[in-house]
Amino acid sequence: MYAFDYQRPGSVADAKAAFSGDARFLAGGQSLIQAMKLRLSQSERLVDLGGLAELKAIKVDGGNVVIGAMATHASVALSADVKRAIPALAELAAGIADPMVRNMGTLGGSIANADPAADYPAGVLGLNATIQTDQRKIPADAFFTGLYETALKPGELITAVSFPAPQKAAYVKHKQPASRFALVGVFVAQTAGGVRVAVTGAKGSVFRATEIEAALAKSFTPEAAKNVKMPTTDINSDMHGSAEYRAAMISVMASRAVAAALAR
Repeated sequence: MYAFDYQRPGSVADAKAAFSGDARFLAGGQSLIQAMKLRLSQSERLVDLGGLAELKAIKVDGGNVVIGAMATHASVALSADVKRAIPALAELAAGIADPMVRNMGTLGGSIANADPAADYPAGVLGLNATIQTDQRKIPADAFFTGLYETALKPGELITAVSFPAPQKAAYVKHKQPASRFALVGVFVAQTAGGVRVAVTGAKGSVFRATEIEAALAKSFTPEAAKNVKMPTTDINSDMHGSAEYRAAMISVMASRAVAAALAR
């Protein structure tokens, strides 16, 4: 690990003031610290957000569940408000990695990192959430822009994510056994604006499976999702699964997600 300056501010204002030069915000540290240990990432300064209680709140605001950026996966999974309003999101959080990661990793850190196989991006995109920062509000459809890339500007700080409660929703993933990251994960939601199907693990970034959305808009059934043949364009292919395999699994996982949503 390269040497760096470490700051642990006590407020969002102090965190913004501490962010200067070649700096990075540190959330749960489950990805950034590991990359720094391997010297795959380097920053002159880390601004640790772990002391910012104001970013850890989970609350219901009208028809939305607003989750602070520093809320851990475990706190989302155990939240009575999340379980009641969006049980699919609580279940998604409960299935992330292992207990150590769930107790340290955060919602804001996960989506800012934008790992192509992470679970939260599928929930954010599938539920048409709004990412709130210290500067603006970013719709989910505009937030994830590529491999480990987002619409965040340098120094822009995620403060919370607002999730509209859906009519029905579920998340199902085919996980890599060792890491528990998604080889293919699909979040299906019936929302006020229509059916949304978000896929993680299959491409360089989370994306919407518009082909399956169109099929489910006509018939919200497991069979409708499973009968869609997804194209292999830009689909990942590696030792864990070919592009053809992953494309086929998108429809299968979507079908299972629809079945789970209908069973609630």
